[in-house]
Amino acid sequence: MSTVLLFGFITIISVAAALKLKKKRLLLTPILAIGVFALIKIIQVPMPFWDTVTFIFDLRG
Repeated sequence: MSTVLLFGFITIISVAAALKLKKKRLLLTPILAIGVFALIKIIQVPMPFWDTVTFIFDLRG
């Protein structure tokens, strides 16, 4: 299953649950899932963590 489909399913389920249960906090689920996914991908890079983060933000300029 591709990552885009997984995040799509997470988003659809969380929006449906937020509407049904009337809890706005459930709308943060997709954002948190993407954040955790990005953090895991950064950790998988075979460089020190902070060097990887600075490298990613240095790509902007």
